[in-house]
Amino acid sequence: MSTAEVDAYLDSLVHAELAGIRSLRSAVLAADDRIVERIKWNAPSFGVGGDDLVTMRLAPRDAFQLVFHRGVAKQAGAVTVDDPAGLLAWRSVDRAVVDIRTSARAAELAPAITALVRAWIAAVS
Repeated sequence: MSTAEVDAYLDSLVHAELAGIRSLRSAVLAADDRIVERIKWNAPSFGVGGDDLVTMRLAPRDAFQLVFHRGVAKQAGAVTVDDPAGLLAWRSVDRAVVDIRTSARAAELAPAITALVRAWIAAVS
């Protein structure tokens, strides 16, 4: 569910790849009707049931990433996610990043991102 908080944040955001950030937001929100969003760490963050699971990283101002995580609390065990496009770069056993970089790439990856978010939610919920 999109929120006025994130709408206002994006309306005021100065970023070279704002169109891609908006496209990525739509792709994440399309993954599951239970997703809620808010601003966390000065970027849109998405979660289910009160737990943030996917957070954008918007720095530097000419690139962006999507960080897949398990929330703030340390949790045991590795996460296994179907990633047929090979987008996830694993930073630890329970945290991965998708490097987007450009608005064109965000538009191109939107369907794969939606599927990846669905798979991530299923794996960690």
